[in-house]
Amino acid sequence: MTDVAQNNRNKNSSLQASRKSKPLHKHTEDALNQYFENLNGDRPGDLYNLVIGEVERPLFKAVLDFTDGNQSQAAGILGINRGTLRKKLRSYSLIH
Repeated sequence: MTDVAQNNRNKNSSLQASRKSKPLHKHTEDALNQYFENLNGDRPGDLYNLVIGEVERPLFKAVLDFTDGNQSQAAGILGINRGTLRKKLRSYSLIH
């Protein structure tokens, strides 16, 4: 088996192992509940953009790592246009 194939197999195994634990939506719900608890009654502002920013950056980084930096493959996996991906990557300083 090639190194690339083995690396992809390890990544897939890792993803499957994490699926057996708590689903992503539950992690998100728990994090948001903790966020609201930490506000101590204050009202949050611009929550949507905060959450999207907190989720998108690691999502793009993880997919780029998975594709060994191949932006075309990453865009395909994400279901977005490569130009849109590049714009987002620049906005998060993941590319120059």
